[in-house]
Amino acid sequence: MTQKFGLSVALATPFDSNGDIAIDVMIAQARRCLAAGCSSVTLFGTTGEGSSIGNRERERVFAAFLDAGIAAGNIIVGVLVDAAEDAAMQADHALSHGVRNILLAPPSYFKNVSDDGVFRWFAAVFAMLGDKARDMIVYNLPSLTMVPLTVSLIGRLRTAFPNIVTGVKDSSGDWPYTESLLKAHGDLIILVGDERHLARGVRLGGQGAISGMANIVPRDVRLMAEEGKDDPRIEGFVAELLKQPVVPAVKAMVAHVTAEEIWLAVRPPLASISAEGQAQLALAFDRLFQSKAA
Repeated sequence: MTQKFGLSVALATPFDSNGDIAIDVMIAQARRCLAAGCSSVTLFGTTGEGSSIGNRERERVFAAFLDAGIAAGNIIVGVLVDAAEDAAMQADHALSHGVRNILLAPPSYFKNVSDDGVFRWFAAVFAMLGDKARDMIVYNLPSLTMVPLTVSLIGRLRTAFPNIVTGVKDSSGDWPYTESLLKAHGDLIILVGDERHLARGVRLGGQGAISGMANIVPRDVRLMAEEGKDDPRIEGFVAELLKQPVVPAVKAMVAHVTAEEIWLAVRPPLASISAEGQAQLALAFDRLFQSKAA
C-alpha cells in the first residue's frame, strides 16, 4: 500500500427540534473536521446514528454534501442494515456516486449465527452489487451487533472477494483480537476503532481510523491515526466517554466544543445523556485538553 487510509471522522448527525436532520449544521461540522486534517468523512456510521436514518434521508444528505462541494472521494458511507437487499441498495447508491469506501456491518438481528452464515450474507450483498462492488470495509462491532467477525472469516472474505473486501474497521475494543488481525491481514486496510488502542495499532501496521473522537479533537486524533503517536489525554477521555451511552456522549461533547446545543439531540430509541452527565464530561474534557477548541 502506497498511501495510508488516514483519519476519517465518524460524523455525528445533528437533529433539529422536529427530529429532522440539520443538514447545514452537519455539513459545517464536516468542513471543520476536514480542515483540521481528516482525510474523509464517514456518513451514517454508528456515531452518525446510521441505523436510524432511512434511505430517502440518506439520499438527501448525500446530495447536499455533494452540492456543498464535498467531493464523493472524501466520503465513506456506512451501511448498517439486516436485509442483504437493503444493504446492496444503500451501497449501490453511494458507489454510483463515487464514494471512497463503504463501511459494511454484518446483519445484527439474528444472534449466534455461524461464520458460514455471515459469509453468505456478505456474498449475497456483493452479488447484488455486481460490477459496482468495490472498496468494502467490513465492520467488526460485536458490542452492538453481537455478530463478531472472526479473523478466519475475514480471511475467507478476503480470499473470495480480493477486489471487493479491502479493509476492516475493528471496534471490538479487544486488543488481542486487534493484534491478531493486524498480524494475519497485513494486506488489508486495518482501521482501529477504539482510540485507546489506535496509536499502538498504527505502529503495528494499522492504516488509520474511522473515529468518533475526531468530531471533538480531530487534530489530536490525526496524529494517532497517521503517525502512531500516543496521546494519554485521548485515551483517558475515551474512558470517561464509555461511562455514558457512547453516541449521546460524543454528541454532547460536539455541543460542548462548538457551543451549539443542537448537537445534544439524538434520535429514538437513543436518549440524550443527563445534564449532570454532560457537565461531568465537559469538566473532564476541559481538564484534559485545557481548551474548548477542537
